[in-house]
Amino acid sequence: PTPSPSPTRTSAPTPAPTPSPTRTSAPPPAPTVFALNRLHYDVTSDGTAPAIRLRDSGWIWRRHSQWIGRTRYRHGVTVHGRSTVTVDLNRPCSAYRARVGGDDLTAALGHGGFTFSVYADGVRLWTGTPEPGGPALPVRVDLTGHRTVRLVVEAHRPLGRLALADWAQARFVCR
Repeated sequence: PTPSPSPTRTSAPTPAPTPSPTRTSAPPPAPTVFALNRLHYDVTSDGTAPAIRLRDSGWIWRRHSQWIGRTRYRHGVTVHGRSTVTVDLNRPCSAYRARVGGDDLTAALGHGGFTFSVYADGVRLWTGTPEPGGPALPVRVDLTGHRTVRLVVEAHRPLGRLALADWAQARFVCR
């Protein structure tokens, strides 16, 4: 008798590789906007948000309505014609935005206009001179990597020191 052939071994099929789970990182948090007229002073701040440095800032009037060149703006601060407002950012911020000009309350003084400047860590990043009685100028400043902002207004004539200048819709965009 002839021996029967031995059965052929077949290996089990190789299973398809299991894909490794895709790691999804959380999207970066949405930026937080801090309105200048709502900032705390540094002496009452908890140090986690932008704050106005009291000892290095002049008089400010926090406003919920301002008029520049007969156009109304919802919020901002009004300052004298020769002023400085210093803000410690206290967190990473990417931008400062505002509209600037002479306040319509004192336009009749014939103050001769103002020059507005934005400094970050002692370096001037923006300057502009709106037309007296004219429309507000837009301000957009990149603050990436900066820690302190100084908002400066200079009057063009002596009477301008009595006039009012506006940082309207002024806000810091931060993380």
